[in-house]
Amino acid sequence: MASGPCCSFLEILLAIILPPLGVFLHFGCCSMEFCICLLLTVLGYIPGIIYAIYVLVALDSDRRDRDYYDLA
Repeated sequence: MASGPCCSFLEILLAIILPPLGVFLHFGCCSMEFCICLLLTVLGYIPGIIYAIYVLVALDSDRRDRDYYDLA
């Protein structure tokens, strides 16, 4: 859902401050990523941050790679 580097930066910044919010902005409310991030944040703030940043950075790069190969 992110349209550029500015949105990605904002999502990562929000993921550090409040992890579920950054994931919510990227994936939406009822996604599995959001539910896992919310659960990890309730159980411990640091695991929530780590998971949120991982999901925003790693899954986004996987999707960009997949889109590139679909176009080729």
